[in-house]
Amino acid sequence: MSDKRNVLVTGGAGFIGSHLVERLLADGASVTVIDNFSTGRRENLQAVAACPGLRVIESEVSSCSELPELAAEAGFIFHLAAAVGVDLVVKSPIHTIQNNLHETEAVLEAASASRTPVLITSTSEVYGKSQKPEFAETDDLLIGPPHLGRWSYACSKLMDEFLALAYAQEKSLPVTIARLFNTVGPRQVGHYGMVLPRFIAAAKRGEPLRVFGDGRQKRCFCFVGDTVEALVRLQNSAAARGEVFNVGSTDEISIGELAALVIRTLGSRSKIEFVPYHEAYAPGFEDMQRRRPLVEKLFKAVAFRPQTPLEKIIQITAEIF
Repeated sequence: MSDKRNVLVTGGAGFIGSHLVERLLADGASVTVIDNFSTGRRENLQAVAACPGLRVIESEVSSCSELPELAAEAGFIFHLAAAVGVDLVVKSPIHTIQNNLHETEAVLEAASASRTPVLITSTSEVYGKSQKPEFAETDDLLIGPPHLGRWSYACSKLMDEFLALAYAQEKSLPVTIARLFNTVGPRQVGHYGMVLPRFIAAAKRGEPLRVFGDGRQKRCFCFVGDTVEALVRLQNSAAARGEVFNVGSTDEISIGELAALVIRTLGSRSKIEFVPYHEAYAPGFEDMQRRRPLVEKLFKAVAFRPQTPLEKIIQITAEIF
């Protein structure tokens, strides 16, 4: 029998997942984490490792024999397990596609038996090559051609969305989809191409900050604590079921400007080095110039907007780096 205080989090040892687990435990929930530790790390959960309300299962989601039982006992499921990072996506497209599709299908199938509400984390990448200055949840999506492996991630996450909404329609499964834009903060690592931790690490060592391309591409960076707050509010909103929401900051900054801001904020003597895309990535990479969300739908649903300025995010992240 399900218990609203029991929450299942897939990918709970990852960057965002671990912050979410801490928040849920602090709110009094009992949390079960399923994570294969391919990109998640045990040390991410170190602060709550001794908490009696936490259980951690090392497994692929789709290979977890307890998944149907765990889904039935849970009052809510957060599905964050996914292939992450530009480097991993470009270099391992088979893993990217299979991991995203198979794991999401397993979660939805398990949840549908007991109609346990599920929040699926998607990505701003599903907006694809659109040149719009800002993106709304109802926009048409423009994905690049299949010979460019970079788009495998966007397509697999988009199929996750289609599949989740299909379960909502055909099996009355309460599903919420959160399209996460760039999320940053403590515990994010630069191993898979994440830009801010790369910049902070280089600045603290006094090394050049390597900006890929011309640095004029713009992004919006949201503090992980703000992202978690949005996810928890969506969890608690019955009106959010069956809907798609952008989750992210709306404050734009170019990557070149971001590098300069990191250097200035940390008082570093590092320089900025521009690296052509063909040197930074394997063939098949294509970048987008802008990735700014419209978040009015999220605000109307749960009365939330991100609160943390980018300078403060840099300082907090650098202190714990």
